[in-house]
Amino acid sequence: MIDQITVFLENDRGRLAAMCRALGDANISMRALTIADTADYGVARIIADEPTRACEALVDAGYRAKITKVCAVSIPDRAGGLAELFEAFDEAGVNVEYAYCFSAHAGEAVDILRVDDNERVFAIVDEAGFKLLAPEDVYNA
Repeated sequence: MIDQITVFLENDRGRLAAMCRALGDANISMRALTIADTADYGVARIIADEPTRACEALVDAGYRAKITKVCAVSIPDRAGGLAELFEAFDEAGVNVEYAYCFSAHAGEAVDILRVDDNERVFAIVDEAGFKLLAPEDVYNA
C-alpha cells in the first residue's frame, strides 16, 4: 500500500494553482494528480515523493488534506491490460472505488486503486500476474 494525499478544494479560480504552489514551495514533487469536481468543490488526489510532508504542507497552508491508503499496480502498457486487472478484482468480489493511471516507464503504466478490501489486494494482484508496487517504487519514480 502507498499513501495518497486527498485534498478538498473550493471550486474557485486559482485554488488549484495555489495548492500546487504550496507543494512546490515545500519542495514536494507530485508523481500523479487527478481531480474530480462538483459545482461547489473538487477532490484532488495526489501521489507525491514525500506524502507525509506534502500533507503537512497543505494543512499548514489551510487546506483540508488527509492521507489515504491506496495500492499501486504495475500494468503492462498494452491493450486490455487494465481490463484484466479489473476483471480479477471483479471475480474476487472486490469493488474498485476509484482508479487512475499514469505512465512510469516505456511499456509500463501504474494504476492507483482504492478498493473496498485492502486485505485481499496482494493475493488478487499476484494471482492475476501483476506486480503490486512498494512505496519507494512510486515515490521515487
